[in-house]
Amino acid sequence: KKTTHSNCIIKKEQETCLEKIRRASALNPLNDSSPGCPGMWDNITCWKPASVGEIVFVKCPALFRFIISEDGDISRNCTEDGWSEPFPHYYDACGFDENETESDNQDYYYLSVKALYTVGYSTSLVSLTTAMVILCRFRKLHCTRNFIHMNLFVSFILRAISVFIKDGVLYAEQDGNHCFISTVECKAVMVFFHYCVMSNYFWLFIEGLYLFTLLVETFFPERRYFYWYTIIGWGTPTICVTVWAVLRLHFDDTGCWDMNDNTALWWVIKGPVVGSIMINFVLFIGIIVILVQKLQSPDIGGNESSIYLRLARSTLLLIPLFGIHYTVFAFSPENVSKRERLVFELGLGSFQGFVVAVLYCFLNGEVQSEIKRKWRSWKVNRYFAVDFKHRHPSLASSGVNGGTQLSILSKSSSQIRMSSINAENLAT
Repeated sequence: KKTTHSNCIIKKEQETCLEKIRRASALNPLNDSSPGCPGMWDNITCWKPASVGEIVFVKCPALFRFIISEDGDISRNCTEDGWSEPFPHYYDACGFDENETESDNQDYYYLSVKALYTVGYSTSLVSLTTAMVILCRFRKLHCTRNFIHMNLFVSFILRAISVFIKDGVLYAEQDGNHCFISTVECKAVMVFFHYCVMSNYFWLFIEGLYLFTLLVETFFPERRYFYWYTIIGWGTPTICVTVWAVLRLHFDDTGCWDMNDNTALWWVIKGPVVGSIMINFVLFIGIIVILVQKLQSPDIGGNESSIYLRLARSTLLLIPLFGIHYTVFAFSPENVSKRERLVFELGLGSFQGFVVAVLYCFLNGEVQSEIKRKWRSWKVNRYFAVDFKHRHPSLASSGVNGGTQLSILSKSSSQIRMSSINAENLAT
């Protein structure tokens, strides 16, 4: 029994195959004077129309390549009696045995990856929301650097939400019927998903650009640059996703837009994302070079081991902020190393928001000191409020709270202090 995802892949392949056969037959119709073999879907892979004596080669089907990760060739010969049997057999060429339980293993693999990234995005969502509340709550933390962090946090939050919405819409049904869903709502969800993912990549790029500019420019008008960062971070994905949606609507309006078989259209989104990843990688290398130069400066104290320790710590802190790990699969084709790509980008990548929130908010010394200051202030105010309540019950019952009492005392003490200073001045 084939799994749900296997059925979906097969249905997608069959739909694409029949469409290709229809187009090929319209361009080169076969007739009695030119006998040949018509295009065929053999329930596993697609065979284009061929003339008698022609040998057609195809790669291992998409389903097999995903499971086994082998990319062999299968051929059929077009004879006067029709198509010959495939040679070599699918098992010999692709390493797949229909009698084995690969489908069950594949289903377990998908469920494991889905469970992993669900936990990852949920953890990131909670931690990022908490970090956003902290940065918004304390006014002393409001600066350009933290504003950029907050936009990055929002992009991670939107990415997690869009993943949950996409899974809820696409995989609400347990059978393969979702492969052929083609509603406006479903396509809108995919547009929103791609926008959130693309915005996340671009705000990672903004983080790298901001830090690099901060290090290389002596005079840095942060406020003016921040508006441009906002336009790039949210505006560029808007333009790219809008162009992709319009092109998809006119040239490849099939299914729910969740499959990207048309490589040219997909590069409208993938191209800018890969570009931002590679520019960030170059900025990352540049920043590491600058850090090495600064740490090796004679003005910096410490021995060589402490210098390299600080450099290593800075490098590890920059990797999740810049999204450098995305360079691993940046240029690899979509159908190469799919299993590893899923685990790396969906599984481990789902925890990136959590790591960023921890490193750049919860473990930030400035944030920790501000929280401690607020905590001490709250404890002092609470102590005096309780103390005055016990010492002056009449004041407490009259509706004057502890904060008002503190303000009255501070004003009275300041007036007494000023009067004593004036008296001293007059005496002198």
